[in-house]
Formats: sequence, structure tokens, C-alpha cells
Amino acid sequence: MFISQLATFVRMPSISAQPKQQKNVEECAVWLADHLQKTGMENVQIIPTEKHPIVYADWLHAYNKPTLLIYGHYDVQPVDPLNEWKDDPFSGAIKNGYIYGRGSADDKGQLFIHVKALEYYLKNENRLPINIKCIFEGAEEIGSLGLDVFLQENAMALRSDVAVVSDTKIPTVTQPAITYSLRGMLGLELEVSGQKQDLHSGTFGGTIHNPLQVLCEMIAAMHDTNGRIAIPGFYNSVQQVGQSQRNYMKNVGQPDATIAKDAGATTLWGEKEYSAYERTTIRPSLSINGIKGGYQGDGPKAIIPSKASAKISFRLVPAQEPMMIEKLFREYIMSIKPEGINCNIRKVASAKPVIVNLDNPYIKAASSAYKDTFNNETIFLASGGTIPIVNLLQESLKIPTVLMGFALPTDNLHGPNEHFSLSNFYKGILTSSYFMKELSKIR
Repeated sequence: MFISQLATFVRMPSISAQPKQQKNVEECAVWLADHLQKTGMENVQIIPTEKHPIVYADWLHAYNKPTLLIYGHYDVQPVDPLNEWKDDPFSGAIKNGYIYGRGSADDKGQLFIHVKALEYYLKNENRLPINIKCIFEGAEEIGSLGLDVFLQENAMALRSDVAVVSDTKIPTVTQPAITYSLRGMLGLELEVSGQKQDLHSGTFGGTIHNPLQVLCEMIAAMHDTNGRIAIPGFYNSVQQVGQSQRNYMKNVGQPDATIAKDAGATTLWGEKEYSAYERTTIRPSLSINGIKGGYQGDGPKAIIPSKASAKISFRLVPAQEPMMIEKLFREYIMSIKPEGINCNIRKVASAKPVIVNLDNPYIKAASSAYKDTFNNETIFLASGGTIPIVNLLQESLKIPTVLMGFALPTDNLHGPNEHFSLSNFYKGILTSSYFMKELSKIR
């Protein structure tokens, strides 16, 4: 039954970035709220925000016991390129021990782990070992728009001892891992425009500066030949990681060959003085996520397009402030743009980087729960991803967070044929159950 319910959840196309999917995102929120109600959770609410609704639920009858805030997101990434999927992206297909579909690992499968652990206690013991508050949002994949306001307005009601977020990875099906750092994020859209309309490339080619060419030249100027970001001042606040931490990372992190294999790549790229694991965790990055401009249809069309645009995302490391990086980027673009070309830059998302303090009883409780399930000691990993809620919880609510992941590096998060291990799904339910039991012992 748990698997069929998860499949139903995955089949909902809750793509937060696409306005045409607004109704589907809302329907997914309704389904999730109804499911929480059926498990026995209380005070279930669907709370509107400036973008997509937040689903809230709680159970607060464990007197003199800790309160755990469970966070997850039910929104998912777009599915493009569609032709690279072997099944419908929202099929929820079950094959060879995996469930396939957009959001199966990021983050519906991992979110659902905790929901099922709650259901286990409430159906079998009629109570939970600790107090629980759930926040499941629908805009994480677009920068958690509206979440900061929700947290500020409900700070007292959301007070908890600890939060758990399951939106990260473990190295293998046998090796549990807690994430201790997350990179921050800044998402920008750069539009380059020139003449009033598209022009005939025969009549005007060679005399009118092509905005699409200008955009490509700007993009090419964002990195040097060694893979470093070329924006002046970009690295000024980047802190050097000590050798002891780098040695630990070398011992627990994936080697270059494994990362290349997981990516389906034959060659790695970037700062040569750092391993691939370090480049994707303790070093910042700039990625071009998409380019739009000119004619995209079949056959030729001899034009000079009037405008072109690019979607750009930065991943930032501790001490790098998204606001400052945006300022540096704007200054750099203005310094390299040719005369007669206009540039418009729009911020679409941002989140600060995070370092989690590992020296607390909640991390120990999570490590113990992992060991009870996986029969293996927990390791601690840095992550290259961004989870906006973690910094907001630390800064707005002063709540320590445990990043307890169950996805695998090969699950194709954000890519075609995303999938989630059903073995990890069941192990996750056990781990979550043990975690709550371990937390109940903390006074």
C-alpha cells in the first residue's frame, strides 16, 4: 500500500516553475493534506503564500518530550528534455526495485518516508514518541518563495527543538550519511537586446551587432581557461578549507572516476587543484542553465535576432552573500557589454550557504538511528546542493537541523529518468521511526 500511495504522489505534475502547472501544484497540496489527515495527524492546513501553498500538520500530545519539525517539498523540477525519458515523467512506474518519475527522489519519496513513519506509530501505537510539526512546501525548486514570510509570521507556533530535512543523498545503499554543509544559490536571468526587431542577416549581417552573439561572448567571458569564475572580486570572501577537513573529505567522498561515471561524462572540468568532490561542495560555481534566442524551428531562417537571454545559476560557499555576488555580476556585465547593446538582469532565486553544527545530541540520535537500520557507522558529507529552508530555520527560528538523506548519487535528480530506491524508501521509514524514538530519550 505504501508504494502505491507513493506512486500516486509521484504521478502529480507539481512543477512549481511553470505557471501552467499551478492547478496541479495546488491539487498535489490538497492530496498531501488529505493523506496527512488520514494518517492521524492533526491541525492539517493548506496555507497560501505568494507563490504555492504550504501544507502544515502537527501532533502535540507527547508531554515533556522534544518537538521535531519535519520539512519536505512536494514541488518538482521541469521534465525537459522529454525525449530522454524512457517512461512518462509522471508515470510513477515501478521497475527493478525503483520507482521512476520526476520528484520520486527529490523530494516526494524522501518526504513520504517521514509521513509513513508517522503513520506507523499512529496506526500501531495510537501515539507518537515525540511532538511533531510538519512543513511541506510547494516552491522549493524556485527558491522557496514566500517561505521566509511564513516562518517569520509563525515563528512562535513553529518553535521546535530540532528539524529534520530529507532532501540529500547517501553514497550507497549500505552507507548512511548526514550532510553538514550546503552551498548557497543565486539564480539570475540575463537578457541582451539590440535593434528593435529581427533583421535579415543578408541585408544587415556584418553591420549590426548580433545580441545572440553578444550573449554567447559574455557567457564565454564568465570563466577563465582554468575553470575559475572570471568576475572580479568573486572569490574575495571564499574561505579556504583546512587540510584536516580536506583529508576527511578525501576519505569519505566519492573519487573523481565515480563522480564522472555518475554524471555519464568521460572528462571532468574545473579547478585542477581540487578534486571533483571538492569542486562541487567547498568551491563555488557558475552554471549556464539555458539559452534562448533566434530561430528555433526546423530548417533555416536567415535573421539577426533582436534579443537573447540566458538562465544563470551560482552555487555559493560559506561567507559568500548572494546579494554581493549579484552586485558583482551586474557590474561585470555592464563592464563587458558592447556599445549599443542593452542588458537587463533579473533575480529569480537566492539562498544563503549553510554549515550545520555536528556537535549536538540530535546528530547523535540520527547517527544511532541510521546504524540501527543500515548496520553501518554514519559518515558526514558536504553537499553541492541548496536547500533554502535550512538557513531560514537557523536564522529565523534558531532551530538546529539534521540533514538525513536517502537518495543515491545515481538517482538522476533534476535529470531524465529520475528514480528512487524502494529499498531506501523502506530503510528510510525505519530510520525515521528509530530517530523519533532516539529523540524521545533526550531531555
